Amino acid sequence: MSNSQYETYGINQSYGTFDSLDAYEPSPAYDDGWDVHSAPTLPHGTTYAAYAAYDPSGATSGDTYRPAYETAEPLVPRQGSPETPAVARPRAGGRAARRRKGRSPERPDTSVRRLLPRALVVAFLAGGTTAFVAEDKAVELTVDGEPRRLHTFADDVGELLAEEGVEIGAHDVITPTPGTELGHGDEIAVRYGRPVRLTLDGHRQEVWTTARTVEGALRQLGVRAQGAYLSVARSQSIGRAGLALDVRTERSVTVMADGRARTVRTNAATVDEAVRAAGVTLRGQDTTSVPPDSFPRDGQTVTVLRITGGKETREEEIPFEVRRVEDPTVFKGTEVVEQAGQPGLRRVTYALRTVNGVRQQPRRISTELVREPATRIVKVGTKPMPTSVQGADHLDWQGLAVCESGGDPGAVDPSGTYGGLYQFDTGTWHSLGGTGRPQDAPAAEQTYRAKKLYTRRGAGPWPHCGARLHG
Repeated sequence: MSNSQYETYGINQSYGTFDSLDAYEPSPAYDDGWDVHSAPTLPHGTTYAAYAAYDPSGATSGDTYRPAYETAEPLVPRQGSPETPAVARPRAGGRAARRRKGRSPERPDTSVRRLLPRALVVAFLAGGTTAFVAEDKAVELTVDGEPRRLHTFADDVGELLAEEGVEIGAHDVITPTPGTELGHGDEIAVRYGRPVRLTLDGHRQEVWTTARTVEGALRQLGVRAQGAYLSVARSQSIGRAGLALDVRTERSVTVMADGRARTVRTNAATVDEAVRAAGVTLRGQDTTSVPPDSFPRDGQTVTVLRITGGKETREEEIPFEVRRVEDPTVFKGTEVVEQAGQPGLRRVTYALRTVNGVRQQPRRISTELVREPATRIVKVGTKPMPTSVQGADHLDWQGLAVCESGGDPGAVDPSGTYGGLYQFDTGTWHSLGGTGRPQDAPAAEQTYRAKKLYTRRGAGPWPHCGARLHG
C-alpha cells in the first residue's frame, strides 16, 4: 500500500497505458489478441477529490506505492503534449523492455485476471467515496458565542453535542432542540444559563439568564434600565458562575414639606435619600411619616415632620392609702380615725413636642420621689349600740325628731352649727361619747345620745320642741 490515504486511478484515453495500475504497455512486439476495449473504463481525466491526485510527471505527491516486481526506474512513461502519438512506445533498453525480456509470453486470460482486481478496486473506492461524502455534513456550532465549522456524521443535534463534549444544564438553551435532525449547512447555537442574584427595587431573588453581559441580562429579564442605578457596569460580563446585581429603577416620589409638595424622579435607596433629592433638609428632631431608612416606592407620598420640643417639671401629689381596723370598744356603726392620712409628693419631668406647629401629648421621661404618703388608719366599731336609757325610754322621741329636723338623720341647720335628728352641736355630741359629726352617726345612736342628754338636762336643750316629748 501507499502512504497516502487514497490514490487516484485513471486510464489513458489511448488505452495503451494504465496509469498507476500496473504500467501496462502493449507493443507491436507483443500482442496476445486481447481486446482492450472490453475492459472497464473511466472517462479520461476523472478524479475523486477524496484521493491523492496522480502527477503526470511520475510523482504522486508523496505516494510511494510500487508493484513488487517493479524496478527502480518508473515503468510508466511521461505523457507528452497533445501532438504526441496516442500510444507511447517504450525506449530501447527501458524498464518495459527489461520486463519483457525477463518474462515469458502470457496468455490473454492471465492478463485479464491481473487487470480485473484493479478495476474492481477502482469501482469499490468510487462507490465508497460517494457514500462517505453523502453522510458527511458541514455545520456551524456556536457555543456561548464562539462559532466553529465542523464536519460530522451525527444524525441529530443532541448526537452532535455529545460528539463535541458539550454538556447541557437545566437552564441552558439549545437552538434547535437536541432532537432536531441534522442537515448539511445547519447552524446550532448553545447558550449557557447563568445565575444572577438580583435585588430589584429592594426585592431579592435568584434568576437565570443566557445573556453574557449585564446589559443583555437586563433586556432578557425585562428590567427597565433607563435612569436606573446598577451596582455593576452594564458592560460587565457574566461568567458561568453568575454574579450579584443590585438594580434600583427610577421612581416618582412626592415629598410634602413646609406646606409644599415636591415630586421628583429618583433611584434612591432610602426615603431619606429621596427627601434630600427633593431639596428638603431635615434638622434637629425632624423626621418623616415613614421610616427614613425604608425603600421609597413608585408613587409614594412622604410627609416631612418638623419637630420642636423641650422639657417641663411638675410636682404631683401621691394619694395616701386608708386602712380600716375593727375595734370592739367602739359602738357598732361608729368609726374613729386613729391616724390621719397625708398625701405624698413626687417631682415628674415631661418631654414636650410640637409637630408641624401642633402641640402633642406630653411624655413622662423621669420621676423623683419627694415625700412618701402617710396611711390613714380608721377604727371601725363592732360593739353593739345600747338603745335603752333608764328614765327616758317612755318619751316620744319620734315626735321630737320630727319637730327638730323633720325626721332626717343627716339634717343640718342653715348656720351649719347643729345637725342630725335632734340638732346636736358638735361639742354636746362629743360630751355624750359621740365621734365625728352627729349627722354622720346612725339614727339609733343619735336617739341613744339624745336620751342620755335628757337624763342630764331634761328638755332644756330643745326649748321650742321639748314639749313634744310628753305628747
